[in-house]
Amino acid sequence: MTQRFRLTLAQLNPTVGDLEGNAARIRDAWAAGRDAGADMVAFPEMFVTGYQVQDLVLKPAFVQAAMEQVEQLAAECADGPALGIGAPYAFGDKLYNAYWICRDGAVVARVLKHWLPNDTVFDEVRLYDRGPISGPYSIGPVRIGTPICEDAWYDDVSEALAESGAQILLVPNGSPYFRDRFDTRLSHMVARTVETGLPLVYLNMVGAQDDQVFDGGSFVLNPHGALALQMPVFDETIAHVDFVESDEGWRAEEGPRAVLPDAWEQDYRAMVEAVRDYCRKSGFAKVLLGLSGGIDSALVAVIAADALGPENVRCVMLPTEYTSQASLDDAAAVADALGCRLDEVAIDGPRQAVTDALAHLFAGHAPDLTEENIQSRLRGLSLMALSNKFGEMLLTTGNKSEVAVGYATIYGDMAGGYNPIKDLYKTRVFETCRWRNANHRDWMKGPEGVVVPPRVIDKPPTAELREDQKDEDSLPPYSVLDVILEQLIDREASIDEVVQLGHERALVEKVESLIYASEYKRFQSAPGTRLTPRAFWLDRRYPIVNRWRDRPRG
Repeated sequence: MTQRFRLTLAQLNPTVGDLEGNAARIRDAWAAGRDAGADMVAFPEMFVTGYQVQDLVLKPAFVQAAMEQVEQLAAECADGPALGIGAPYAFGDKLYNAYWICRDGAVVARVLKHWLPNDTVFDEVRLYDRGPISGPYSIGPVRIGTPICEDAWYDDVSEALAESGAQILLVPNGSPYFRDRFDTRLSHMVARTVETGLPLVYLNMVGAQDDQVFDGGSFVLNPHGALALQMPVFDETIAHVDFVESDEGWRAEEGPRAVLPDAWEQDYRAMVEAVRDYCRKSGFAKVLLGLSGGIDSALVAVIAADALGPENVRCVMLPTEYTSQASLDDAAAVADALGCRLDEVAIDGPRQAVTDALAHLFAGHAPDLTEENIQSRLRGLSLMALSNKFGEMLLTTGNKSEVAVGYATIYGDMAGGYNPIKDLYKTRVFETCRWRNANHRDWMKGPEGVVVPPRVIDKPPTAELREDQKDEDSLPPYSVLDVILEQLIDREASIDEVVQLGHERALVEKVESLIYASEYKRFQSAPGTRLTPRAFWLDRRYPIVNRWRDRPRG
């Protein structure tokens, strides 16, 4: 008789620190697997605690509570399929990122993560001890080897498991999104199937945690990289995969193959999910933002409406004498297209009051950037007052180009709790608005159709802090600036390398100086959605005080 093995994959969204809530999700998915006749139900890496927990995992009481939660789940889920659950494991003075195997009411095995990632957003070397390469464990008729996340990016763990009798590789992950990440994951997992000749299950979580968005996209490969099942990206999904034993070993039967969207849609989905989960997991039902009539705030308003619903988004226009009628009209057009509330708070009166209060100290000094920034800071003050009064989280709206060169006012337009476009360069802001105008998906809570009027996209960007101001008065065109920024930030290129691409040395040096001089602003800025492997915060950690510049020496 042909032997069969059914594995249920729970591509779900945990919440960091919500041990009981995460356990409830495990019980529900386990019940779904039991009802579907599964032999085992598997969950992603560190699912009990949520991921990433960062230094929270260094608190012994937290780790103890997580371990007790797994033991309780093992007891509660005794009569049915086995469980594979990611959770920390403390033993003596050691702490491990572990995968717990529960069966018949008990914990029957623990797999300890061997390779600890220590780059980009990961600091696992400082958090966990490195475990030995664990052997396979038996569930019913099959022996399963479990390389945990990073373990599958190297050949030694998978090969050791194959040599010690593993028949299927199950890889639980907490792999966060960045643009085009899926292809890299797939290529590494294909290599593992080629090297071992074993089928492989790649199980990733979904949902957002702070700056990181976990995009799911779990899949199953047969030997030599043959795709047997593809789960969707970003969506919570429970899938069942059947393995059948043949003369050549265990093979996965073919299942559904979700079509993965392009990078533009995935970036946009990541920003929407980031806002949605940041609010939900931190207890906010509503948000507000300053809607200036410009493209950045328009895009943030659309993202917020798609994440939470237009009825939960308050847009606020804060005009001064420098605010054009076109900006007033454009802000109203965006709010109307979305169906969001639009309030107006004039700040000319408060600005005059501050000007008068400082006049005796400013006497003899010509007006300059100081007076411009007072306007921005009064806007930040007004928006934060609304946030405090109505319990609505303030979204800030600076794109990556502005954040990079400090073209933003600290304690002014940088005020806020979250910035969904923080890792989106200005040129991509333009294209993202065009993409959203042309596309609508079921996961978007905002309306379909043109939600950012073309005139908002096409007009010259301006902060409107003085008469006839344009961004290009202070910065090179964004089409030029973004190329330089991508080289200096995302690729860590030298000044010479950027100059060789055809840019003027003086301009490149100026941009580099602006990047370094703005570090203190970024250090105090709101978190934002990570879209690239060089996002500001954990991916790129530069000192605030730094006198080094890339200049000729000698």
